[in-house]
Amino acid sequence: MLLAETLPDAPTTTAGALAVFDECPGVDPQFMIGTWRGAEMPTGHPMDGLLAASGWWGKQFVDGETVHPLLFPTRDGSALWPMNPRAAFRGVPLARVPGVTRISYRTPIAATRALTQARSPKARLRTTRYRGVDTATMLYDQLPINDVFRRLSDDAVLGAMDMKGSAAPYFFVLVRDSSLAVV
Repeated sequence: MLLAETLPDAPTTTAGALAVFDECPGVDPQFMIGTWRGAEMPTGHPMDGLLAASGWWGKQFVDGETVHPLLFPTRDGSALWPMNPRAAFRGVPLARVPGVTRISYRTPIAATRALTQARSPKARLRTTRYRGVDTATMLYDQLPINDVFRRLSDDAVLGAMDMKGSAAPYFFVLVRDSSLAVV
């Protein structure tokens, strides 16, 4: 629902998503400070559906050096906890298994929190040039992945995950949402 509310005419192909992305202005890293709820933008990318199936909630940018790229709700839904991206991205090869994104992984992920919770920030925020525009980019500390952001509104951004070895970016939308604390 978040995607439909934020971008009602969301494209469904990589070319369409890139066209929208390229029309949006860049953002300053300071603009990204805060907690953001996320939603996937399906475009036919191999990762489509994995974040939704995992129960991923969003991201938190405390400052330029303190970023939690993967937030998940606690079992009771009263707060958020940061997952270590190295643990999360071990599951990316599952995307090639037919039907895997129709299964919910929320309960198993919640059950592994003690093992997979990040004990420190796992990303940082910088300005990079991507597709000819200088804009805020989240750089994962331990993975060859950059999430590049473009402004949709005062409270929403379109993100393009640029992952080494991937032929096309993976798209998502973030909307400011400070309704839950990060623990």
